[in-house]
Amino acid sequence: MAEEQQLRLDVEELRHLESIAKRPRVLSLLSSEIRNLDAKLSKVTAAVAAAAAQPSVSAQKAPAAVSALNYVTLGSFSWDQDNDKIKLYVFLEGVQEGKMETVFKPMLVDIKFHDVQGKNYRFSVPKLNKEIVPGKCKVVVKPTKVIVTLFKASKGNWLDLHFKEDKLKPGLDKDKNPMAGIMDLMKNMYEEGDDDMKRTIAKAWSDARSGKTADPLRGYP
Repeated sequence: MAEEQQLRLDVEELRHLESIAKRPRVLSLLSSEIRNLDAKLSKVTAAVAAAAAQPSVSAQKAPAAVSALNYVTLGSFSWDQDNDKIKLYVFLEGVQEGKMETVFKPMLVDIKFHDVQGKNYRFSVPKLNKEIVPGKCKVVVKPTKVIVTLFKASKGNWLDLHFKEDKLKPGLDKDKNPMAGIMDLMKNMYEEGDDDMKRTIAKAWSDARSGKTADPLRGYP
């Protein structure tokens, strides 16, 4: 911008000198220099105009940082099933289909509801009781609830929606001492049993440790 202004002032002064010059040689020199400065001024003016049309890097608005969204966990739901599928009923009003984010995996369901009356909600079952078919699962939005349909990978009845390890199943394998598996089974039965069971197992356990019997479950009904 300063260079453009200086060139304009030089041209104006040379034109003034040209207007008062008398000698042909001086007039010719002044005219030639004015043409040179005019050409240079045109280039500088064009460059300034091009720069003004594009905002500088410093003037560009930096993209806003993406902040992590906060979600309210949805715990109010019910479910039922038939031989082929599971239906989940998530009770939430004001859900918009275009503002849902759904993730279905063989053992996982994760659904996010954005901008529901100013809040974000999340419904998730991180580990299902059994496998589902992700590609067949679907979500239907109703005025007061959301219905999630999960298709079972294998037909049959689910005892629970969530995965639960079978505590009564002894963790035996071919390389493990069978007695160790029996002791694990007794421990699980003791933890799950009532007072009478606990007394019976405690006595059997004590007898086994003292060598009175090789079978810790002998005598247990």
